[in-house]
Amino acid sequence: MHCKQIILSRHAVQRMFTRGISVSEVESAIQQGQMIEDYPDDHPYPSCLLLGGSPENPLHVVIALDDDEHRCIVVTAYRPSPDQWHLDNKTRKP
Repeated sequence: MHCKQIILSRHAVQRMFTRGISVSEVESAIQQGQMIEDYPDDHPYPSCLLLGGSPENPLHVVIALDDDEHRCIVVTAYRPSPDQWHLDNKTRKP
């Protein structure tokens, strides 16, 4: 994901603190992670769900994409729950 600027929303900062997720983990997920879900109709910007981290310590990051300014706005970040995600951490369970 190419972002000239990464902005952490207040919500993301609060959740990252509560969940013990570092800024560097989020930045790495944005730069090197894989898009696993796309939300083109979100407002005010389209957004997507990225899978980053490692197989032992996966991380999901939701970002909103401001294409005009090439900014990525971090909406939230969390560790995928085995109750909600298959082992690949890419596919939601029904």
